[in-house]
Amino acid sequence: MDVGGPYYNTKSQVEALETLIKKLPDTTTTAQPPVKRPEPRRARQLDAGRLAELINGYQTGATVYELAARFGIERRTVSEILHRHEVPMRRGGLSSDQVDTAIHLYQLGWSLARVGNHLDVAHTTVLAALRQRGVPTRDSHGRARPASATPVLDPATMNASSTGSSTSCDSELRPLS
Repeated sequence: MDVGGPYYNTKSQVEALETLIKKLPDTTTTAQPPVKRPEPRRARQLDAGRLAELINGYQTGATVYELAARFGIERRTVSEILHRHEVPMRRGGLSSDQVDTAIHLYQLGWSLARVGNHLDVAHTTVLAALRQRGVPTRDSHGRARPASATPVLDPATMNASSTGSSTSCDSELRPLS
């Protein structure tokens, strides 16, 4: 008759159980009082004068980020205020002349970041404009990318799903030409 079988040497099981017991809270001490958290504060309300100042600031050229810092509110709040008062929003895209300049500077060897700084836009804005015009881009080391490495959606195939095709995705990626 086998007395212990697989449970004969229980040393590792006992050690695991003792480790778990050590992780349990000490029952001899009282529980810690709950942490006091500050009450949520009331949202900062701008009076009519400050509201007019914010709107005027945006209309005279200040960015949403600058206004948020100046008034001590979130940039999303600034945007919401401007939308609520039907202030037309500026879009950060590039004009046709700026895209031409970006292409010229990029082809001179400037980085996307440098071109973006020059035009006061993000490097991703410059990249999107270059891709839209079909300009081949370089990798981070300045080497030309292979043509197949820059996929774009082909607009000709994007509306194919409305024809009742049974495939799950009718649009396809094609390299820039």
